[in-house]
Amino acid sequence: MSETPTPVQRLLDAVNAGDTHAFLASFTEDGFVDDWGRVFTGGDAIKGWSDNELIGKQATLAPTQVTGEGGAVTVIATVGGNGFNGPSTFTFGVRGDQVSGMTIRE
Repeated sequence: MSETPTPVQRLLDAVNAGDTHAFLASFTEDGFVDDWGRVFTGGDAIKGWSDNELIGKQATLAPTQVTGEGGAVTVIATVGGNGFNGPSTFTFGVRGDQVSGMTIRE
């Protein structure tokens, strides 16, 4: 995959800008975050997770590889900030112009 799909890029940009509103707007209404089996569905749950684990920790995501297969987009990124730091794998579902799910592993 030569280019990150727009909905995923918008989400990554929102995280890197520390913009919670734009991050939440990146998701479909029924969107979810699956953080190593802890699943947060819907805007309020995703915001609570992000406040504690992502944007609230001033996280940054620097993609090193983007691939796509079977409707999923996988981004390997180096995570920085005041929480977890290091490489992580994010798999995104995309529906229309929004992210329907973000699964974090590794």
